[in-house]
Amino acid sequence: MTEKLLEVISDITASAQQVTNDILLLKFRIVNLYIVGEPIGRNSKWILVDTGMANSERAILEEVHKLYGKDCPPQAIILTHGHFDHVGAATELSDYWKVPIYAHELEMTYLTGEKDYPPADPTVSEGLIAEMSFLFPHEGIDLGHRVRPLPSDGSIPGMSEWQWIHTPGHTPGHISLFRKSDGVLIAGDAITTVKQESLLAVLTQKQELNGPPAYFTPNQDEAEKSVKTLRDLKPALVVTSHGTPMKGEELKVALENLVASY
Repeated sequence: MTEKLLEVISDITASAQQVTNDILLLKFRIVNLYIVGEPIGRNSKWILVDTGMANSERAILEEVHKLYGKDCPPQAIILTHGHFDHVGAATELSDYWKVPIYAHELEMTYLTGEKDYPPADPTVSEGLIAEMSFLFPHEGIDLGHRVRPLPSDGSIPGMSEWQWIHTPGHTPGHISLFRKSDGVLIAGDAITTVKQESLLAVLTQKQELNGPPAYFTPNQDEAEKSVKTLRDLKPALVVTSHGTPMKGEELKVALENLVASY
């Protein structure tokens, strides 16, 4: 089973799923990232939310080139936070496209090489991924001049209809992205729709609303507040970094149950 876990973690092949007419999910085995932008075509304006695992850049570029061609870079790269499965290709993609990376101000010290995240705690939850989580990288990354703090007014460069929502707990500067006009929520790791601690759940993608992966969430009190913040937005559709999209009444009930479970 340990070999299977390592195989899952190291898998950097991607599949694409159109979630809405302007959101494309790029699904890797262990993490999702999102292309958000105008209907597909050359000269379209779009952004990339998170960059997946290390060495994911080739798979990401293949999908982007299918959609937009090779001469249509994003407006920016937006990071929900700086864990290893979200920033793996950030340096390479920023340099390739010559575009800035944006993250919350409280995440900056982890993205400029000044601080490391706390190591994973495998004792806080059950499941093989949780048990083996002490093997996961927890070091910060030095993105240098590439990374900038998000505007303090909640706006997101390149995403005029969206706002960022501070959803700490998983990390100090974790953000989620929300579009009020249609209730679409990109939750990052603040909530997940798969039990990320379980290898079986990850392999089968059994849909189940949960909080952030417990083994990498040092502040559960803040995580609980963030879940309530997202519940109060009354999202119509949620897409997460781990799991499959959830919407409608099923999402509403699941969010209420998740809040009640804390």
